[in-house]
Amino acid sequence: MQYQIIGQTVPAVEMTLMTGESVFSQSGGMIWQTPGIQMTSNARGGLAKSIGRKLAGESLFIANYTAQADNVKIAFGATVPGCVVPVNVGATPIICQKGAFLCAEQSVQLDVTLTKKLAAGFFGGEGFILQKLSGTGMAFLEIDGDMVTYDLAAGAEMLVDTGNVVAFEQTVNYEITTVKGIANIFFGGEGLFLTKLTGPGRIILQTQNFNDFAGRIIARVPRG
Repeated sequence: MQYQIIGQTVPAVEMTLMTGESVFSQSGGMIWQTPGIQMTSNARGGLAKSIGRKLAGESLFIANYTAQADNVKIAFGATVPGCVVPVNVGATPIICQKGAFLCAEQSVQLDVTLTKKLAAGFFGGEGFILQKLSGTGMAFLEIDGDMVTYDLAAGAEMLVDTGNVVAFEQTVNYEITTVKGIANIFFGGEGLFLTKLTGPGRIILQTQNFNDFAGRIIARVPRG
């Protein structure tokens, strides 16, 4: 499979497939394709995994696209301004926030995973269920705004505003910590909780939290 990232403001990934090559995405992710691609939809992994994907913010069914000829093209697009990031899934599984997964090769396994601590589920902004990418092959993530990556050494920590975490390697510990100081909580403008990521492992962050951005727009819409 060959691919290229197209566009800058609201980008897409366009793939060139050979006969028999297949990719999958959440339902509705495809934006264009050339003739010679067969689409099928299924629950991918059974009903339990499908329900888990729904709880994680993705579609209940997965769309599969298989090339019936050589050099056919298919594209999957972002939904908000930002970037599309290729990830080579290998020995270390990757944990993603809900909504980050865009598409992947069939050799990539998409599962749901529970946060390790209840506090992360209640206050982390991503709910109890995250998504895990494992197996081998290329996967593509959708990022709001620009991408920033860090390789955390063992024991190294990064505090991140909730909603700005895109993904991290499974070796990274994920938990929620409270903002220090009463004045900071009420007047700091960052809310009560932050996400603490502890190495070792790579983390992927996004510069924009689209849910916060949308909330600010809604707050300014005239009412009544």
